[in-house]
Amino acid sequence: MSANTRKERDKAIFGRFLPEAATDYVLNLFYQFPVRFKIVNGRRSKLGDFRAGRPGEKHQISINGDLNPYSFLITTVHEFAHLVTYDKFGHSVAPHGEEWKRAYRNLLLPVLEARMVPPDLEKALMRSMVSTRASSCSDTQLARALQRYDRHPEGMLPLEKLAKNTTFTLNNRVFRKGELRRNRFLCEELHTKKRYTVNCLALVKPIETVHA
Repeated sequence: MSANTRKERDKAIFGRFLPEAATDYVLNLFYQFPVRFKIVNGRRSKLGDFRAGRPGEKHQISINGDLNPYSFLITTVHEFAHLVTYDKFGHSVAPHGEEWKRAYRNLLLPVLEARMVPPDLEKALMRSMVSTRASSCSDTQLARALQRYDRHPEGMLPLEKLAKNTTFTLNNRVFRKGELRRNRFLCEELHTKKRYTVNCLALVKPIETVHA
């Protein structure tokens, strides 16, 4: 396979998951840093993953294939920042320490300078660069901005969109929405009467109350 043919093939694959404006940028990262890049089924525990290769082997990056294009882009930049940090420092620094944050910001800057994302995401990313978190999920403002581009299953809404005392289902359990505590709501499980804190952006299904 010629180099041009390979590039067209790779561009077509990445183009299925990324914003069109960011495809060439990510493709260049892919060619700049030798890596096994895997697009995998969605995982609840993480959006992406970096695994350092053994001596003589390539590193591996895996990204959930069910992410919206902008989440896919930001997660990919996040994992390439791990690769850059590992190549420079190995295991001698914290996974999301200052060295990783510096690498992440350096890789994210071209995305912002080239306007690869919509204005609302650009603002959220600019704010996040001031105090970079370990993941987009732990940055509520950024996660909220990214969630706007998700395709929610029918009938599902972010918990913060529901009125107080609304009942809803989550993981096949029924809850009632309570007070907000920072970025989580205190909710009561109706069956057990136990209370749990639920992320304000958790996707839940409200239960319609039928009045007599």
